[in-house]
Amino acid sequence: MKLIAGGEPLTTAGLKAGLSENTARKYRQAGVPPSQLHASQPPRAGRTREDPFAGVWPDVVALLEVNAGLQALTLFQELQRRHPGRFQDGQLRTLQRQVKVWRALSGPAKEVMFPQQHFPGALAASDFCHLSGLGITLQGRSFPHLLYHFVLSYSNWETGSLCFSESFESLSAGLQAALWELGGVPRRHRSDSLSAAVQPLDGKEGFTRRYHALLAHYRLEGEHIQPGKAHENGDVEQRHYRFRAALDQALMLRGSRDFPGREEYRQFIRTLLDQLNRGRRARLREELAVLRALPAVQLDVCRKLKVSVGPSSTIRVLNNSYSVPSRLIGEAVEVRVDVEHLEVWYAQQCVERLPRLRGQHQHRIQYRHVIEWLVRKAGAFSHYRYREDLFPSSRFRMAYDALLRERPHETARAEREYLALLLLAAQESEQAVDDALRLLLAGAGPIRPDAVRELLASGRALPPATQVEIVPVDLASYDTLLPGRGQWEAA
Repeated sequence: MKLIAGGEPLTTAGLKAGLSENTARKYRQAGVPPSQLHASQPPRAGRTREDPFAGVWPDVVALLEVNAGLQALTLFQELQRRHPGRFQDGQLRTLQRQVKVWRALSGPAKEVMFPQQHFPGALAASDFCHLSGLGITLQGRSFPHLLYHFVLSYSNWETGSLCFSESFESLSAGLQAALWELGGVPRRHRSDSLSAAVQPLDGKEGFTRRYHALLAHYRLEGEHIQPGKAHENGDVEQRHYRFRAALDQALMLRGSRDFPGREEYRQFIRTLLDQLNRGRRARLREELAVLRALPAVQLDVCRKLKVSVGPSSTIRVLNNSYSVPSRLIGEAVEVRVDVEHLEVWYAQQCVERLPRLRGQHQHRIQYRHVIEWLVRKAGAFSHYRYREDLFPSSRFRMAYDALLRERPHETARAEREYLALLLLAAQESEQAVDDALRLLLAGAGPIRPDAVRELLASGRALPPATQVEIVPVDLASYDTLLPGRGQWEAA
């Protein structure tokens, strides 16, 4: 109105005021400012058009009172089924507004979230963050993994360590690493209802004995959230989301999600965590001033189990099967379960170190443990439960398939010859036998144990797998594909 009074054209004054020309004309014709124009208008009394759901609204309310979770779309489709042709699709929005108003005025009470006030050094929270969905690879191979994520609730200082399962060993190692990196201990630690820390069905003791011992070692007060109530551990859950987003962005800037090895990837994670923590130093200093002192030493992470070696030369550890040297059959051994490895001890000596399997009902059979007896009982190979573990590389599998193709009616003989190759790998060198099989599969000779043994005994330097010979192509042969080639030559 001031611009119009100053001589500005209606269109220009409206644009400067952020109004369309029609709206500006309406205010000019009214002769009063917009605030006075709206204040002078009486409030709307009732609906401006007939309510299409007035006759069926009691039915809608009856359905909502039985199950308040029904969506307006579901209710609308039910009304269309009950009253064919009465309601059109364009009326759905009207019903959605009415259901929304009913929920706000008469519906069930909604869950209330209570913002918490945090104090320095009072609470730390941790959980396992799944990172497999980010497509990270090591030397081109998929790298499924998790991050044990530790967060201080007051300062949001965070740290983490790579792991591969939500086991107690991963929890213990991650928590202790975080506390020693922090340099102190908060008063309380909150976790999800992890089976590694919390007893099933939340028994009388609440926490498992091992987790309770871990908390007592650091004088930590433990607490856990209710099953299925992730928001109760909202600090770490929110940091999960933000850390995954930050890691995804950092990988985009890097230009590749492939790393040469685990250590390079671990260092990449460490650098990112340091960057995220830079803006939290002031509040972190407040926390460090009131943290409790660390104990003199860290608690041993590994779990010690007593198991017996079965007649199949295997042990059963945490619902997974592992093979051990056959000379231990019938003996009781001690298995020390670490985060990523198992150590088999007998008579105070470590007789075997094995990579720990992830998950349950898995198996890892090392052919060196059983091959000598399997050669003597070759007939057991065909239906051996763990037969697939007896192919240490794809080359050995290719050699086995080639032996079966050569003797389709002498399967037993083919299997004996393959087992002889496997015995040779155990006695000599698996890599050397693998290289010899690569040469024989390429056509250098028949796949026989004697042929492999001769190659190994000759000391002949085998060409590396990367050496590829390409036969020159005679491009003139393509001319025969052209029709009328002879006529063109004559011309």
